[in-house]
Amino acid sequence: MREPEFEDGTDPAYGRTVRIADGVFRLTAKNPSPFTFHGTNGYLIGQTSLTIIDPGPDIEGHFDIWIKAIAGRKIDRIALTHTHLDHTPMAHRLRAATGAPILAFSPHRAARPLHEGEENAFSESSDTALVPDITVADGERFEADGFVLQAVHTPGHTANHLSFALEGTPYLFSGDHVMGWSTTIVAPPDGAMGDYMASLEKLLARPESIYLPGHGGPVNAAHGFIRGIRSHRLMRERAILERLAAGDETIAEMVRVIYRTTNPALHGAAALSVLAHLEALVERGSVSTEGPPLLAGRYRLAS
Repeated sequence: MREPEFEDGTDPAYGRTVRIADGVFRLTAKNPSPFTFHGTNGYLIGQTSLTIIDPGPDIEGHFDIWIKAIAGRKIDRIALTHTHLDHTPMAHRLRAATGAPILAFSPHRAARPLHEGEENAFSESSDTALVPDITVADGERFEADGFVLQAVHTPGHTANHLSFALEGTPYLFSGDHVMGWSTTIVAPPDGAMGDYMASLEKLLARPESIYLPGHGGPVNAAHGFIRGIRSHRLMRERAILERLAAGDETIAEMVRVIYRTTNPALHGAAALSVLAHLEALVERGSVSTEGPPLLAGRYRLAS
């Protein structure tokens, strides 16, 4: 059987490292799914010693692939963009095997507390056991074998999401905040749409022009791409307001219309995205609801 071609630069190249630039390499886990695309991208930075970003899941054979890629070199740190389980389990195993510290913004935490009667639909996707050895603040810098990485706090997908800028280069490791293959899931209470939109503006003000995401190939001309994401999110917001004006009161009603061309298997995630937009609209006073915004709530345009 002929192997598929990846003319868009998304070839996962399972089992081997892919050179991005001098001293920058990608290693993709073979964990494809509707939420991970071809799999989770891990990155290696450096030549004589390494900084690893998002080593991914602990699936069969993946540890051996990482050990082969490391090739006996010292690991200075294992940096995490966020604490979802498609990004973190291999970090535990590599720390145990090498002694390298895990660096993150914080342990996993939601963007807000659960409301009464609410469940966190993504709780099983979160690595609540991970406690970083080193916590880094927004803007903090650290050396990586001749490079300098700057932590950029980009909450929205999760409250503790970081991107990492590789100073002096056009590259920014964007985790799940910006990806070329799909829009980012923003699912309350883990994520918050207001935070997500503010983080997009934050990246627009930065110089990096090529993003290396947690899933899929590089995002080139990143500022134009972010403007497109912003327009898409604002379009979704307008669609929600239009459905409310048409008489829809529930998220389920809105999802059936707004996401009518989307795979029904993804409608649960779509409902959480609509909830995230509604939370932001309620905060701004454009939409009202009785009590806090909930998946099962009823909504209307504010008078």
